[in-house]
Amino acid sequence: METDTQKKLQEICDIFCISGKFKSYEEIKLGNINRTYKVTFIEDDGREESYIVQAVNTYVFKNPVQVMENIDKVTEHLRNKRPERTTLKFYRTKEGKTYYFENDGFWRLFNYITSTTYNVCDDLMVVYNAGKEFGEFQMSLSDFDVSELYDTIPDFHNTRKRYETMIKHIEADSCGKVEEVREEIEYLLAVQDKACELTDMLERGELPLRVTHNDTKINNVLFEKDSQNPLVVIDLDTVMPGLVGHDFGDAIRFAGNYVEEDCKDLEKVGVNMEVFRAFAEGFLSATAKVLTDREIETLAQGCFVLTCEQAVRFLDDYIQGSPYFKINYPEHNLVRTKCQVALAKDIERRMEEMNQIVLESAKEFR
Repeated sequence: METDTQKKLQEICDIFCISGKFKSYEEIKLGNINRTYKVTFIEDDGREESYIVQAVNTYVFKNPVQVMENIDKVTEHLRNKRPERTTLKFYRTKEGKTYYFENDGFWRLFNYITSTTYNVCDDLMVVYNAGKEFGEFQMSLSDFDVSELYDTIPDFHNTRKRYETMIKHIEADSCGKVEEVREEIEYLLAVQDKACELTDMLERGELPLRVTHNDTKINNVLFEKDSQNPLVVIDLDTVMPGLVGHDFGDAIRFAGNYVEEDCKDLEKVGVNMEVFRAFAEGFLSATAKVLTDREIETLAQGCFVLTCEQAVRFLDDYIQGSPYFKINYPEHNLVRTKCQVALAKDIERRMEEMNQIVLESAKEFR
């Protein structure tokens, strides 16, 4: 029996000029922002061809056309720079657009790549290769004029603004949730200046803006199914001007934690230093020759900054009733907050060791 979702997906595929007979679809649950589906068609010659159809969250991405223009420019640059590598291909409508905007959604369609992904991974070669792939992604865009990109989410990694917004919502307490999160609020406010150091350094002109991914979770690298070889960096919605320390820090925040970011057992939370070293070595093998000394000095610091910033974002969303991040149960964002706070505390304890690993790796690859 044809469902409403199937009808909508067939309609979207037709708009993007997909040929063949619709066979099946499945929702892909990864990611907290967009709704994502894998759709499969049978071509006239009997071959099966799959695509990814996404409904973009316009609450999060308030300028989705600008998002797609950024993605267009970046993927074209990557194809020209590395023609032998796998890249994302966004299909066009009959009007030549890479998106379709209607009353009930902003849609896009791109190539499905047979692959595997990792959320938590203790295979150090996979971690190393993820670091290298993110590093190569950034270095392939090092000659791209960053001024050509829209700042699609203004102040996305402006940690001071993130704090200011959270404090405003704490004072308003519109959902009556503040009292139950006092402990988390007190810690995050106590480390506020330390968490905002990269933002402050950018304001003072001490760090250069680069084309950054801004969502460097390890599951945003696709790997070959039967090997540890990386294929492509995906989820380019947040590609825009940014700091290399933010990209590095967010990757460690996600992949370097012993557990997933919504683990309820806080005693298990902490930085896996073997994973940290593997990612740092992979990342710096691709970037060390280009990054400034100051940028390298802030990589480990970026891990603390991004963990605190993400804790602020989860907590702020929880206080507001969770309008931003997808949740699976009412306390989901609170659980995420507690996990990030526990991770930030462990990073503080290990900062000297993390800095030493970064400096040793940078020296090796320069």
